[in-house]
Amino acid sequence: MNMSRVIHNLLVLTMVALLAGCSSTGGRYSVDQDYGPSSNVDVSNVPNAVPRVEAKSRGGNKSPYTVLGKTYHVMASGNGYKERGVASWYGKKFHGHKTSNGETYNMYAMSAAHKSLPLPSYVQVTNLKNGRQVIVRVNDRGPFHGGRIIDLSYAAASKLDMLGQGTANVEVEAIDPSRWSTSTAAVVSAAPAPTTATPSEGARYLQVGAFSLETTALDAQQQLQTMLPGYQVRIVPLQRSDRTLYRVQVGPVLLNANLAELVSRIEAAGYLQPHLVD
Repeated sequence: MNMSRVIHNLLVLTMVALLAGCSSTGGRYSVDQDYGPSSNVDVSNVPNAVPRVEAKSRGGNKSPYTVLGKTYHVMASGNGYKERGVASWYGKKFHGHKTSNGETYNMYAMSAAHKSLPLPSYVQVTNLKNGRQVIVRVNDRGPFHGGRIIDLSYAAASKLDMLGQGTANVEVEAIDPSRWSTSTAAVVSAAPAPTTATPSEGARYLQVGAFSLETTALDAQQQLQTMLPGYQVRIVPLQRSDRTLYRVQVGPVLLNANLAELVSRIEAAGYLQPHLVD
C-alpha cells in the first residue's frame, strides 16, 4: 500500500473517531429534527422530577466551554433564574447515550438540557400556549440552535403537548430544592418514596438495569413504580471492587403469560434488556 493511501485511511479513521466522540456538547445538536418511539407510548403516568439537593456533577459543569465556535458560561447557581423562549425536544436518536454529566439519557424520564444552568438543576417549564406545566431535572447541555433555551425529553415534551409542533414557547423557572417542601412534592408527584431493598429469598425479579449513579437508579425506580403499581420496584446495590452498581428490579414475577406482557411494558418505557434474576 502506498504512502498516500495510508495517509488517506488514517484521516478517515480520525474523522470516524471524532464523530463517534461527539457528545451532548457537540455534533448531535446539529441535527434539526429528532424522532420519538416507533409506536405511541403513554407517558401520562410518568411523574414529574422531584427536586432534591444534589452535589454538582463532575461532568458538564466546566465554565466557560465552547460549542460550534460559541462560548458559554455555567451559572454558579440557578436560584432566581426565569426565562421565556423556545423549547425543543430530543428523543430516540440519543436514547441510551451519555448526557453531559455522564448519566444515560432516557427519553421516557423527566429530564432536560440547558446551556448554562449548573448540572444537575431542577426547573418548572410552562407551555405558554396551553398552560401545561412539568418539572424536569436538567442533566445535559444544549440546545445549541439559535433562539432555543431548553431541550426537553420526549416524555416532558409529550406532557406539554408540543411533540407535533416540535417546539413551543415556554417559561422556564429554576427550583431551589432546599426550599422544596414535602407537601409541594406530594402535590406534584404521587410516586411512592424510593426504597433500597435486599434480595428476597426464592422470589424471581426482572432486572431492568444496573446503574453506576444512584440518582439514575432512583429516577428509573420512580418511573417504573408509577407505571407498574401492582409490582415492587426495588434497588439492590452490588458492591464491586472499584464502584457500586445500583440494580433496578421489578417483581416478584411468575413464569406465565403475564411475564411477556410485563416485559413488553418495561421495554416500551425504554429499558430494552430486562432479564430474570433470583
